[in-house]
Amino acid sequence: MSQLLDVLARILPPKQVISDPLRRLAYGTDASFYRLTPEVVAVVESEQEVQALLQVTRTLGSPVTFRAAGTSLSGQAVTDSVLALIGEGFATCEIGPDAATVRVGPGIIGGEVNFRLSQHGRKIGPDPASINACKIGGIAANNASGMCCGTAQNSYRTLAGMRVILADGTLLDTEDAYSVASFHQSHATLLDDLQHLGETTRADEVLAARIRHKYSIKNTTGYSLNALVDFADPVDILAHLMIGSEGTLGFISRITYQTVNEDPFKASALVFFPNIEVACKAVIGLKPKPVSAVELLDRASLRSVQDKPGLPAIMRTLSDEVAALLIEVRGETAMALQLRMDAALDALRGIETIEPPVFSTDPATCEMYWKVRKGTFPAVGAMRRTGTTVIIEDVAFPLATLASATLDLQALLRKHGYFEGIIFGHALEGNLHFVFTQDFSVQSEVDRYARFMNDICTLVVDKYDGSLKAEHGTGRNMAPFVEKEWGTQATGLMRRIKQLFDPQNLLNPGVILNDDPQAHLKNLKPMPAAEELVDRCIECGFCEPLCPSHRLTLSPRQRIVSWRDLSRRTATGESVADLEADFAYYGLDTCAGCGLCSTACPVGIDTGALTRLLRGRGMGSTSHKVAQWTADNFGKVASASRLGLGLGHVASSVVGDKVLGKLSGGKWKRGMPHAGKTPEAYQGEGDPVVYFPACGGRIFGANTANEATLPEVIMTLLVRAGYKPILPEGFDKLCCGQMLESKGMAEEADEMSDAVTQALLKAADDGHGGYYPVLMDASTCSVRMQKKLAGSPLQLLDFHEFAHDAMLPRLFITKKPGPVALHINCSVRRTGSDAKLRRVLAACVEQVIEPAGVTCCGFGGDRGFAVPELNVHALRKVHDALPASCCEGVSTNRTCEIGLTAETGRPYHALAYLLEECSREEVAMLC
Repeated sequence: MSQLLDVLARILPPKQVISDPLRRLAYGTDASFYRLTPEVVAVVESEQEVQALLQVTRTLGSPVTFRAAGTSLSGQAVTDSVLALIGEGFATCEIGPDAATVRVGPGIIGGEVNFRLSQHGRKIGPDPASINACKIGGIAANNASGMCCGTAQNSYRTLAGMRVILADGTLLDTEDAYSVASFHQSHATLLDDLQHLGETTRADEVLAARIRHKYSIKNTTGYSLNALVDFADPVDILAHLMIGSEGTLGFISRITYQTVNEDPFKASALVFFPNIEVACKAVIGLKPKPVSAVELLDRASLRSVQDKPGLPAIMRTLSDEVAALLIEVRGETAMALQLRMDAALDALRGIETIEPPVFSTDPATCEMYWKVRKGTFPAVGAMRRTGTTVIIEDVAFPLATLASATLDLQALLRKHGYFEGIIFGHALEGNLHFVFTQDFSVQSEVDRYARFMNDICTLVVDKYDGSLKAEHGTGRNMAPFVEKEWGTQATGLMRRIKQLFDPQNLLNPGVILNDDPQAHLKNLKPMPAAEELVDRCIECGFCEPLCPSHRLTLSPRQRIVSWRDLSRRTATGESVADLEADFAYYGLDTCAGCGLCSTACPVGIDTGALTRLLRGRGMGSTSHKVAQWTADNFGKVASASRLGLGLGHVASSVVGDKVLGKLSGGKWKRGMPHAGKTPEAYQGEGDPVVYFPACGGRIFGANTANEATLPEVIMTLLVRAGYKPILPEGFDKLCCGQMLESKGMAEEADEMSDAVTQALLKAADDGHGGYYPVLMDASTCSVRMQKKLAGSPLQLLDFHEFAHDAMLPRLFITKKPGPVALHINCSVRRTGSDAKLRRVLAACVEQVIEPAGVTCCGFGGDRGFAVPELNVHALRKVHDALPASCCEGVSTNRTCEIGLTAETGRPYHALAYLLEECSREEVAMLC
């Protein structure tokens, strides 16, 4: 290993070569149920680095596996050798003329590509359920499909060109004539062999017909042999063999897709049928109709999600035989949509249903239906017994046999004791997923799984001539069964292809083709109990794109993986010394605790809660005494903080922000606010409203010395809107406790919030048995107090909520042209109140910019001061997203605004500043 590290250190920057045990474990884990820990993790940011890496691994004989997002389910993205993580240098996106094509790098998330294309009414064809987390590299390398794309719009069918780096380091750009000509000269033998394979395959009518038949339904088992019958040009054959090759033939460094239309009008119907046979009869009737997707759900899958909010109450009363179809239709116009709804309903006419089928065009209802459908797999994982693994398999059958095949699958699950198993799938393509839980900790359970998989292969291949892998890729899981499905002759073709491209067998060996008949039963991932908060995690990775520390240190998934192994080792008496010290920084110190991970997690796990729990455990008695003193003496803490800010500005006036920032280890920020001050009580008239200024706005004052503080601005606004602000008694000595709660000091934090609660109840009492409304001016604090006040008679709103509901109707607003940047605080995102924030901002500004790729700012209360690199990393994408004409920004949390100001060089203010400016009487008179 030392030799490998020495060589990698010469070709890659130090931060891109990862050898510590903690991150090798964490980064090496993917969504599958296999566990291999890489010898080293190398982050590659350019084609040149990939070529250099391949040269090194080829010289040393070290296998290399490329990894994009790690959402793969079949074990194709794990290794015990070199794991090459695709870096953000490959997160490129270039939209072609009329958006008819899009040229993308393997490091960009599929959902991000669709977001950019949506402005043109287009999208990429593949639509896997993980599209908001998985990356283009994985989508192409696995030929991932999904609910709508079928077999006509997957990567294979919509490929327009690619850049690929072969095992020997050669780069081929199929869209560049010079590159193609050069490749014909340098790799004539390879191209001649591919051309010969294509000619002999097409000449063999039986084999060619067999290949075409296999791809008439979804199929990702083995290599894309259809390339040999669909194309004659060897370059085309090569490019299409790369699709679905799972990194075993080369590295796709860029791919150009032909985009497909994204119809703006959509409708969905959730239709219940008395049994599977009737539901599948309906599918056959819907197949020729203009429907976009038809998802089949058996009763068990419906039961796994039936308690989700908003779903029809009838779901909880259905009999065990019932099945459902979730049907979607789309149209370019409302009229076209109606015609397609009518056509789908016509196909269902005469077919027995539990209730009359009805389509909904309400976006919220449709989104809820599909979100629930996508949550069936994680829902089973969340309900599994601690210590077990959730497994999802996907197979495909000829559509005419779908009903009997589904019943046979149900019978097999029962036969082998998987009574919790569920079945759902993309019915139009005969594609079924079945999900079950499995204990791999004892040999008898592994043996049960082995028997079940053998029976599955017999059922799918021998009885129905279907696909053992429809869209999840062969991986390690089905590699031993490729020959069973394809036969000796076709599998021989695959072995020849692998030999041509990778004669040393260094590219992801053991994946797709594996001579070990027990390979699918080895290197199984343990899922030990760690903490009840996170034991439901299935390590899918959906959380990662929202995490501000992802790719700086650890993501939520990687934190859970690390803590699970630390817990396992502790329970078994193994040493944790090699992981524990690094986990303090990578796992705890750099977690913003923002909770955004919970909004993407299918089962709502907040890894920040785990971080706070572990931080609290790690605090000694001295720390708890300090926390208790802080809770008892917060007024003194606030005064000392304001004094420190004042002294900091004195020092900054002498040496400058930049020098002071370096001297303070990044704790002093560019544009640091001045010291705040305590607002004075209002003595006038108006409708009473209780205003609690959060400590952030009381400690951190205005951005410049001549600006009003946030409490002053809000008081001015309230009076202007006809309200009488009431400040709670002793508010300047109170804090909601968020600052201590984020450090795991839950008990002391609750004492602080209890004191605030009592002050609010007293201030809001109207003397007639009712209470005045209450508002706060920091989203994070507002959300904490809303939770604490749940069930109390108080109505507490964050400022932007109160401004939307109660102030806008009372103010005369004059819009600014903008542009103004908007940063939606993570607390606002979690509570779903961002729509109100956007509406208030839209009332004030003509042009609003929300930087793509920026979620949590990473300031995390005091994290931006304690670990400033987290704030810098979280906002790394904001710079390119803000045009030079954008000179200011708004948010709803004071510390977020500090971090945003420091990183962007633009002043970020609370929303109240903008609303106050645009509602001034003199502005209205001028206009």
